[in-house]
Amino acid sequence: MYDDSPDDAPPTPQLDPATFGRVRDALEADGAPAAVQTLIDHLRAADDFQNLFYALLLKKRVELGVSPFPTGPSTELPPETHEPYEAAIRAAGREVGGELLARRRFQQAWMFYRMLGEVEPVKAALEAFEPGPDDDVYPVIEIAWQGGLLPKKGFDLVLDRNGVCSAITMVSGSDLNTNPELRDYCVGRLIRALHAQLDERLRGDLAARGASAPAEFTVRQIVEAHPELLADDAYHIDTSHLSSVVQMSTQLAAGPENEMAQQLCHYGRRLSIGLQNRGEAPFDDGYDDYLAYLKVVAGAPAPPRIGNPADVEAGLAVFRAKAEREYEEGSTYSAQVYINLLLRANRPAEALAAAKQFLLAEDERNLICPGVNDLAKRAGDYGAIAEAAKARNDPVGYLAGLLAGRK
Repeated sequence: MYDDSPDDAPPTPQLDPATFGRVRDALEADGAPAAVQTLIDHLRAADDFQNLFYALLLKKRVELGVSPFPTGPSTELPPETHEPYEAAIRAAGREVGGELLARRRFQQAWMFYRMLGEVEPVKAALEAFEPGPDDDVYPVIEIAWQGGLLPKKGFDLVLDRNGVCSAITMVSGSDLNTNPELRDYCVGRLIRALHAQLDERLRGDLAARGASAPAEFTVRQIVEAHPELLADDAYHIDTSHLSSVVQMSTQLAAGPENEMAQQLCHYGRRLSIGLQNRGEAPFDDGYDDYLAYLKVVAGAPAPPRIGNPADVEAGLAVFRAKAEREYEEGSTYSAQVYINLLLRANRPAEALAAAKQFLLAEDERNLICPGVNDLAKRAGDYGAIAEAAKARNDPVGYLAGLLAGRK
């Protein structure tokens, strides 16, 4: 049964004091139903939707002949009134919620529809919402993104209204790995936005110098043809934004955004060393490493293959060398990145071989890539499972692997 009180009610408008006298006059002249209707009419006129909701429920309680006071949950009403009173709650919530949606008071409307468990009316209203320059979009963002009702809309509003920095913060502060489709949408939009910004600013810089670049020139072609653009520690976009978006781009499949991210890398690798924000292995060579990674993804033999197979071999060689170097120094993180990259290049046999080389004794719960057990099961290589269990001093897992292999 519904609770007839939406949470987090906003402050109510100040009602005309004369309304109280009119309600009393209606009660004395025509009885309770007329008094309730008078109150409802005045509340509608005043746009006092919070009190309108309760007045509509008061009307139903009067009709049912129960106490006019909502002193407890509706389950305390006589059993025969439960069904009609629940229907009244639904009707009142929809009426008030609809009025609020019509006025684009989304946050208040959401309280009523959330109480009813009905999200579609609010979702449809948010989809149709196109903010004007002076509209406060934060309530919509709160419902759409934080409330999970329409996250793409919430992200679009942040990026389009507040810019790349706020959008990066939104994505970085959220665990989107459980929703890959949303993650790829947000990262793709960030790449396109930053790439467009960079292209525009490079061409603007050229124009200020009395030069220009052909319309078909890529970012790479512009900076290669005009190295003066990046002389003397010059840069055209926030370098922290560049670094963050390029890192995010490694999550995407081959496609136009991958190509744009490669263009961002070509720009980043020409920045002065102090502006390159180099990270930890296996991306310790900064944009060169990210570029190699993206080229592997682009050239993997799965649609849409848009890269060069030679770049795949070169990129895998880079990351294998880093995996071997870091493994010798006691770290397997680079190897885990390498194994994920092999899987993205559609090389499961090589991924299993690398896992057996680098991760045999690792606890698979702590890995960012599939471990030996997972990869071996995919390949039906139960001997590898037994071998990994032996390396972990796991006799039960060892025997299980041997038994599975015999079957």
